[in-house]
Amino acid sequence: TSGLSNLTTDVHSPSENYLMSIWHNRLYVYSAAALLFGVWLSLKMALKNVNAALWVRKAEQKNNSSSDRDAEVHVSGVKIFYGSQTGTAKGFANELSEEVNTLGIPAEVIDMKDYDPDDQLADECVSKSVCVFLVATYTDGQPTENAEWFCKWLEEASTDFRYGKTYLKGLRYAVFGLGNSVYVGHYNTVGKNVDKWLWMLSGKRIMTRGEGDCNVVKSRNGSVQADFQAWKVKFVNRLQALARGEKKSCNGNCKTGGSCKNKKKEKQEEEERAAAQNNSSEELIESSSDEEESGPSDEKKSGSVVDMEDLGNIMNSIKKAKVRLHREVQGDGQMVKLSKLNGVKRVEDEEERREMITPALREALTKQGYKLIGSHSGVKLCRWTKSMLRGRGGCYKHTFYGIESHRCMETTPSLACANKCVFCWRHHTNPVGTEWRWKMDPAEKILQDAVEKHQSMIRQFRGVPGVKPERYEEGLSVKHCALSLVGEPIMYPEINAFIRLLHFYRISSFLVTNAQFPQEIRSLVPVTQLYVSVDASTKDSLKKIDRPLFKDFWPRFLDSLRALGEKRQRTVYRLTLVKAWNVEEMQAYSELIALGQPDFIEVKGVTYCGESSASSLTMANVPWHQEVVAFVQQLADMLPQYEIACEHEHSNCLLIAHTKFKVDGEWWTWIDYERFQELAKAHEESGGQQSFSALDYVAKTPSWALFGAQEQGFDPTDTRFQRRNKTKDISGC
Repeated sequence: TSGLSNLTTDVHSPSENYLMSIWHNRLYVYSAAALLFGVWLSLKMALKNVNAALWVRKAEQKNNSSSDRDAEVHVSGVKIFYGSQTGTAKGFANELSEEVNTLGIPAEVIDMKDYDPDDQLADECVSKSVCVFLVATYTDGQPTENAEWFCKWLEEASTDFRYGKTYLKGLRYAVFGLGNSVYVGHYNTVGKNVDKWLWMLSGKRIMTRGEGDCNVVKSRNGSVQADFQAWKVKFVNRLQALARGEKKSCNGNCKTGGSCKNKKKEKQEEEERAAAQNNSSEELIESSSDEEESGPSDEKKSGSVVDMEDLGNIMNSIKKAKVRLHREVQGDGQMVKLSKLNGVKRVEDEEERREMITPALREALTKQGYKLIGSHSGVKLCRWTKSMLRGRGGCYKHTFYGIESHRCMETTPSLACANKCVFCWRHHTNPVGTEWRWKMDPAEKILQDAVEKHQSMIRQFRGVPGVKPERYEEGLSVKHCALSLVGEPIMYPEINAFIRLLHFYRISSFLVTNAQFPQEIRSLVPVTQLYVSVDASTKDSLKKIDRPLFKDFWPRFLDSLRALGEKRQRTVYRLTLVKAWNVEEMQAYSELIALGQPDFIEVKGVTYCGESSASSLTMANVPWHQEVVAFVQQLADMLPQYEIACEHEHSNCLLIAHTKFKVDGEWWTWIDYERFQELAKAHEESGGQQSFSALDYVAKTPSWALFGAQEQGFDPTDTRFQRRNKTKDISGC
């Protein structure tokens, strides 16, 4: 047996013996393998924890650095500069300040006259502030009084080599200009210039310049207030982006859509600034509001400056627009009206014309007591109508021409005017324009509503203490119409139809025009009495007093006087004396009178209608009655065919009449209204063939109305009432 066992052992090979040994000791092998796997797993987990700790530490460092960046102040505050004449820009500045403060960003409102740009403006380049300039354009495209020095300094600095073209590098700014597009050639020039001068000194626009238009017809949003609101929304959005540290986006050529650092472009911009310094009148190329709103990028929506390389695209779009315009004009059977304004023809759709009376204007005029009619007309009760209802005397027209003041309706078919006179008793709440650009109401509707509203106002005096019953009943029947309420009635395209309707209802017509529409005066049908306001006798003083919108205002003024001289019916020059403005121009006045040969000359001291930011007129400019008398006496002495006829001391007014109205030593300045209506009817029925003159409907002037009479123009049938505490009343003609 022993031998057999040894034999079996000897039969196995060494390798088999090794495997057998492992099998017999497999428990130890398994234990060792498990130990190694455990050690490996432990090491792997340990390394994973280390990597996780490192990742957390890096993330914390990254977050800390991000929070540091977020804590960095990108906008320290907003400084809002305003240049204002009437207070509109100042109001916008305060409104914007409140809006910015709600964002948690400090805002400061600065009057330009209180700021020294020479010492302070360069500091804004490093203060991280944003400067906003709200600037209005005043007469002849000049800055307002409080912005004169600031603009003068900025203009000189932009072309002065001593400052250098990078003087304001780092300054971030935005500009909003206030203007009126009816002033052709001067629209928003101050805003444009301020923007240009800041840009020439390397200031950085944060958005495209905004423009507010007081001309409601052309205003993009309907009014200057609405234009500002639209711009303010864009500005606030842009300011919030700057406060977050967002950089200005590129023009869309970058792959990342981030900011571009194009050296070639920067060099080109430097060349542009150099060229602009050599030619300060060069206009900057900017995107239009339409392009801003329709552009694909956020920056375009907030109003970015058009890059020079985009100029070709802009020009192509302009060409396409011209082609479209040409096709529209040449369209088959399409009714298209072309009007020419500032040398540019444009298509107008009657349905797209805006109403003259905007909601803001309606509110302002309603507060002043106007009863508005349709979209462009109004009526108001004259204070002399109220006075004569009570038996307290009538207006100067009653003294000079025999009007029954309690039967006179003061109205206008056009609230718009072509002047912005310094003595405007409406404080320029009415719109201005040089031509009719609004929707138009029919003459029949205007007259019907005017009479109804006038009668409604008269009925409010029923039973009022002091009102005479017989005059109340007479007052409900309109006999006279004074087209001198506000604005320029002759601008209304259907003015002749309106006058014919007045005469059809046997209502006399007294029409006042500001001598800026000579052709309309020539084409005017006969009126009872036609007035032309002659507020000054020289070109410079007329410009200062009337502040006309027309560039050729002086030729228009002279031609209007010639047109008046061609009329056969009664004509009147109305002179408003403004002390220290136009009372020293005696010889020039006499020359203008010789030009138009009016039947009558009314000379009236200016009426002070209260303080207004739109005018520098004060009580010091109101002449005393004796000063008006002295002026009229000197003027009459220079006019061989004229004499002083009547006086109305209460209105501070005198009447100079042509001596043809003095018959056998007696004045016949009053009007035979029934006779006029007969003559006007015959003229109309004959198609204009049967004409008549001013002498055909005269009436004798009563003695109490004559110059030098003890009554001084006050009707003795009435009782003069003196108020102890006079209140302002700016109504009346």
